[in-house]
Amino acid sequence: MPIQFYRMKKCCCWILFYLPFYLFSQTVNDRLAKAINLLEADIQFKHAAIGMYVVETKTAKIIFEKNAEMGLVLASCQKLITSAAAFGLLGNNYRFKTELGYDGTIADGILNGNLFIRGYGDPTLGSWRWPDTKAQVIMKNSTDAVLLKGIKKINGNIASFTGNWESNSTPGGWVWEDIGNYYGAGASAINWRENQYDLMLKAGNAIGDAVSITGMKPILKDVELSSELTTAAKGSGDNAYIYLAPNSTHGLVSGTIPVGENNFVIAGAMPAPDKQLINELADALNEKNISLVSNQQGSISSLKTFLPDDSKILLHIQSPPLDSINYWFLKKSINLYGEAFVKAIAFEKDKFGSLEKGIELIKDFCSKNGIEKSAIHILDGSGLSPANRVTTKALVTVLQYAKQQSWFASFYNALPQMNGIKMKDGYIGGVRSYTGFIQSKNGATYSFSFIINNFDGSAATVREKMWKVLDVLK
Repeated sequence: MPIQFYRMKKCCCWILFYLPFYLFSQTVNDRLAKAINLLEADIQFKHAAIGMYVVETKTAKIIFEKNAEMGLVLASCQKLITSAAAFGLLGNNYRFKTELGYDGTIADGILNGNLFIRGYGDPTLGSWRWPDTKAQVIMKNSTDAVLLKGIKKINGNIASFTGNWESNSTPGGWVWEDIGNYYGAGASAINWRENQYDLMLKAGNAIGDAVSITGMKPILKDVELSSELTTAAKGSGDNAYIYLAPNSTHGLVSGTIPVGENNFVIAGAMPAPDKQLINELADALNEKNISLVSNQQGSISSLKTFLPDDSKILLHIQSPPLDSINYWFLKKSINLYGEAFVKAIAFEKDKFGSLEKGIELIKDFCSKNGIEKSAIHILDGSGLSPANRVTTKALVTVLQYAKQQSWFASFYNALPQMNGIKMKDGYIGGVRSYTGFIQSKNGATYSFSFIINNFDGSAATVREKMWKVLDVLK
């Protein structure tokens, strides 16, 4: 009898210990179900597709699921897949490289040959985000390297070697409206200043007046933009779009900017970043009194097969480590970095920087870590294409995989903090997505993904409604 009483007491204690967590889990499930039901009843989501998947991070126990196996457009939440794959396949200390060298011979301070820049896709070359990657630092180091070799005159061109990566910089499926703007900058073998430039605009004094282009920084040589912009109401914001295809020299700017703006700045995507780098290097050499004797001074000669002798490399340039690049990739959602990661994976594993091969390798990587390939249909590394489709369950599985890795702290630290939650957000037309980790008041941590496609009306109100649902997990 005493033994039975002891066993009963022990059993009761076990139940009492776990009951609160069990009841809380049930309550969270119920609350989420109610919140999602209310969302579905909202007129703004009458024609929308809603997907949500939530697990308890430590145990991977499913807390809630709604259309968890439905492929949805996920926008920038796709960056989490690219980030995890880059960490897993390249390593957190991986560095991109760029080389400055020459061909021909040097005699009496004259280079009878060409300077060349050999690129391996470094997306940080010329970036303002790190002290050592800034454009002025790269220019100084490059001209110093030329002078150190005793070169005072170049009887040839400055050329680029881009044969390590495919020539097409822009992923298929990207929207024409995006491609000419800074967030639509594709990744090339040679990237420069994050392939971005600023365009200065001046609005008219009345609604409907023409908007003029007043400046460009840096100036893109041989590129002409015409303005079809008009002036809109005060406070209407930036509704200006640049239409300029890769490697093209003519484009236009259309849309509107607010009335009375005298120095309104929008950012565009460089059509030929390697050409821009060459032109800036030619100017920097000229400032150091290093003359460039050529019929096409500062012009680009894109070399596809020529591979100069490694002994003639003047300067080796390295990017910051991958974990540092990834910080800005996730924190500021830089699409260029994602596309560079995909092609770098292909180059390191297959010796050629191909987007198609990089995506194939990422899908293989996901498959080996518990994600069905059929759950991931992607055309790029950044999520900018509206043709991408991924399930919320796949995204949460990526989070769960990352949680077990040695580089997780870097991954987690790079996630933006919003609404009191560490999560990546995504937004393109008709799409809102959030994926990340929520710390609840009871001490549990949840891994979640929440995506809505094809909503109606304001994206800002969708954000507030989605955050309200996520608050249930706090």
